[in-house]
Amino acid sequence: MTTSDSALVFDIKRFAVHDGAGIRTTVFFKGCPLRCIWCQNPEGLNAKRQVMFMKSKCIHCRTCETKAFGHQLTWVRDHPELNFTYYGTYDNLVKECPAGAIVYDSAAMTKEEILEKILEDKVFYRDTGGVTFSGGEPLMQGEFLLDLLKICKENGINTAIETCLQADTEFVKEVIPYVDQIYADMKFYNPEEHQKYTGMDNRIIRYNIKLLLESDARRKVTIRTPLIPNVTAEETNIRAIASYISSIYPEVCYELLNYNDLAGAKYPMIGKTFGMPENTRRFKAHEMKKFYKAALDGGVKNLITEAKAKERR
Repeated sequence: MTTSDSALVFDIKRFAVHDGAGIRTTVFFKGCPLRCIWCQNPEGLNAKRQVMFMKSKCIHCRTCETKAFGHQLTWVRDHPELNFTYYGTYDNLVKECPAGAIVYDSAAMTKEEILEKILEDKVFYRDTGGVTFSGGEPLMQGEFLLDLLKICKENGINTAIETCLQADTEFVKEVIPYVDQIYADMKFYNPEEHQKYTGMDNRIIRYNIKLLLESDARRKVTIRTPLIPNVTAEETNIRAIASYISSIYPEVCYELLNYNDLAGAKYPMIGKTFGMPENTRRFKAHEMKKFYKAALDGGVKNLITEAKAKERR
């Protein structure tokens, strides 16, 4: 878990082009307060370090079976099935697996170690690129994130965060001066729908969005809605969100994110079941148009379409 000295990072993506302007380094922190049924990064949900089994790497040598303690795993047909509720560590399995099929989902990193990774890519950032802190939910990292943002600014690095805004408002206020871009999700307008599909209502999220869009930082905020088929991807929902955010700040930037149909493959690695049907697919270009129209009908002037997003990269 996060301490004053380190935080759990489950991935650092280099040369990212979907997490803000320009070429970016995206740092993914562990831990999220929401439990969206379509979560794209399920390994980032739990704030604690977990074990993962990557079946595609398994060479069926059965080394793990001979090295396992107690109830860590059972061997089923040609591969191990890990007991993800085992109370102890999996250090022995991670160490002994010759193929690297059993691994931990994250590593504890200090601010200095993260900064070192970021600085390795600084030469590629040019005028618009930089670092994006994502997750999970980066705002769960508290003072660690704030200190890291300050260090990045001291080193002349453009900073961005991707957040669900289910966070303490006072901390959101503290972070604002040290970020150049803020990408905030508004998945649902209706609090009951938000509760149903994410495990929490969205009253705090709506309040924090209002705070951002009424602040001096509103020009660096982009509100995003992930389009989840038969869940968030309803024209009434898009229109209501668009109406809400544009009523606060008429020039607000609003982006509709097409569904990612690759996330389901991650769930078995951590012993979880994907909440979406297997045949759920991305929307085609002509299908996206109806959602764009709903956003425009809701009053949004600065709509970021897939085509515009590509132009920005």
